[in-house]
Amino acid sequence: MFISDDMEKIVNVPKNVNLELKEFKVVVTGEKGKLERDFYSHLFKKLIKIERTDDKIKISSESAKRKVKSEVGTIASHIQNMIEGVMKGYSCSLKVIYMHFPITVKVSGNEITINNFLGEKFPRKAKIVGNCKVEVQGDDITVSGINKEEVGQTATNIERSTKIKSRDRRVFMDGVFLVSKL
Repeated sequence: MFISDDMEKIVNVPKNVNLELKEFKVVVTGEKGKLERDFYSHLFKKLIKIERTDDKIKISSESAKRKVKSEVGTIASHIQNMIEGVMKGYSCSLKVIYMHFPITVKVSGNEITINNFLGEKFPRKAKIVGNCKVEVQGDDITVSGINKEEVGQTATNIERSTKIKSRDRRVFMDGVFLVSKL
């Protein structure tokens, strides 16, 4: 995917993906949807160049500073993730595990409600980030979407909402845990 030099990265754009570039704003459109991101960074805007040639995006810099090099690699990785997201999409699988009290998970709007966690009276809640879809089937939860960061953050929000703080983790192994990422 990447052809790399120290100060330049090249990302290939597939034919079935439409990519628009306006200075530091990148808009990627594909089968699954549309993603846009602004890579404007006032520290490096004069040092980093993003150029498009036919079916390739070239991110380069003339500076040899470590921070600028890392920013070039980061921008290339984000563009690659956007392209993969609009082509294939991303998904995470989570598993509800309980030993003591049966946990129920419901999706309502932009929130996931986890009831009866360790017999607690009040439900625990987790936020759904962006345009992610969350499906609950029994003890399995699937989070899917086209933005890798939103899918990962939603899965993390669900997992963190059932974190046990005041009890022994060896005895109380209840919670919602990440099983796989695709």
